[in-house]
Parts: sequence; C-alpha cells; structure tokens
Amino acid sequence: MKAMNCPGHMLVFGSEVHSYRDLPLRLHEQTPLHRNEASGVLSGLTRVRQFSQDDAHCFVTQEQIGEEVERLLGLIQRVYVDLGLPFDAKLSTRPAEFLGEVETWNSAEDQLKAALDRAGQRYSLNEGDGAFYGPKIDFDVTDAIGRKWQCATIQLDYQLPQRFGLKYIGADNTEHMPIVIHRTIFGSFERFMAILIEHYAGAFPVWLAPVQAMLIPIADRHVAFCNQVRDRLAAAGLRADIDASVERMNAKIRNAQMQKIPYMLVVGDREQEQGAVAVRLRSGEDLKTKPLDEFVALAQEAIKSRK
Repeated sequence: MKAMNCPGHMLVFGSEVHSYRDLPLRLHEQTPLHRNEASGVLSGLTRVRQFSQDDAHCFVTQEQIGEEVERLLGLIQRVYVDLGLPFDAKLSTRPAEFLGEVETWNSAEDQLKAALDRAGQRYSLNEGDGAFYGPKIDFDVTDAIGRKWQCATIQLDYQLPQRFGLKYIGADNTEHMPIVIHRTIFGSFERFMAILIEHYAGAFPVWLAPVQAMLIPIADRHVAFCNQVRDRLAAAGLRADIDASVERMNAKIRNAQMQKIPYMLVVGDREQEQGAVAVRLRSGEDLKTKPLDEFVALAQEAIKSRK
C-alpha cells in the first residue's frame, strides 16, 4: 500500500540520464494512495483511508523555479475561477527546524514571492509554517457554508532530490542537482468532490453536471424520437438520458428536479412533429418549446461560459 507518489517519481527521474534541455520534466500520477487514519477522524469523503490525488512533480533547474511556479499559479487560478470557488493563498516560509542552507531557503522564498507578484495573486505570509524540506504556497478554498479546506499546494523541495542523488547534465557539461516542485491542484479527489457537492448543494452547473439533460417522453410512442434527440445531443457533446419509465409526465419532471438535472426536455406529439423539445429548468422555469438546434446552442453557450 503506497502512502505517497514522491519516492516513485524520484526513482523514475533517476532511472535515466537527463540533460538541462530535458527540464522542466513533469511527472503526474493519480494512482490510489493509503493512509492509516484513526477511525475517529474518518468522515464521509472528506477524510478516507484510500484516496487519489492529482499529484505531480516538476523537476526544474534553479533558474526555472519562478517561471514554473508562475505557470502553476495560472493553472490553479483558472481551475478555481471556473468552479466558482473563492480561495486564499498563503506563502509558508522557513520553519524553526529545517534541512539545507539558509541561503538556499532565502533564494527559494524570494522566487516564490516574485512568481506570486507576477501572477497577480494576492497572498498572506505564513511565517515559519513551511515544510522542513522547502517553502510552499498553500491554497485554502472556502465552501458554501464558510468552511476552509486546504486543497491546492505548490511546494519546493531541495532535500528529496539530494537524498535520491538525482542529477542532470548542465550546459557546462557537469552534473547539477534538480529542484523538485510538488504540486496538486485539487488535492484529494474524494475530498474535493465533497466540497463541490456541498458548495453547489448538488445542483452542479451545466458544464459540470454528470447528466446535463433528461429527455421525458409523454407516451411510449415518443421514445423513439427521444433516442434520436439523445444521439443528436451526444454528437454535440451533451450528456443526456431518457426517462422511459411508466411514470406520468409530472412525476418524471419532479424526479429529474430532485436529481437536480439542469434541463428537462419534454417530448410529445407536437414536439415530435416539429423536431423540437419543451425545455424546463430544474428551478421550475419553463422556457417553452424550442427547435432542437436552438436548445443545443443554448446549452453549449452555458457550458462554454461556465455559467
């Protein structure tokens, strides 16, 4: 049972000879990890014994730290803005007990500060809370009920590559040690899903909803047309399903609303004849009958704009 991906990635890097031209070299892995958490602290999806995370290690030269961190900051900003999750950044500096040289720490902290400034990322200083192996930037996400969760992180590490004896051939044709940047954007997928479920109260935006549209045939004779519509939606990149149960139309609409599916598309004789769908939102709003192409354009715009 694997507790972390870091040692394995060090071995992968060390298994080949690398040149400075190979860097930055980025390794990413999402395989299951295990932590023997005490039973009393286990909680739903937020703290589990087996989990996965979007774990990556970026091997860089000393001169590439700032540029690589700035790139990662841009990725984190893009993801959290799209998800509509407010977040705060904290720069954690050298702790009282640390490995390495003070000059190395000072240089690393200065590069992190410069990258944060260039990325336009506001941050607070968390003096002395860095990891023993290097400074880091942590991101706290605030959910819908005001709780803060530490999710994304960017950590510099001078110690792990040293302990694994990692080297690359520099431009001067001599060996140099790479610096490792540990990074996750979501952190634990299980915990992040729990945060999203609570943040949206289960009503995921259209672009994120597992099922984006539920087709509701009024009678059995409309099911064949619903199948055609589902194929058309799938071709347009939309995730749709059909409620072909024996329930009455109002019950099907209510079931879809309880599942918080963004769109309910009702199909009767008139819609079948016109090649259209009667569009309802999970909020209960009735958008009336729309030609199928018009609905596809509406849904695609909602997805594109991340509404």
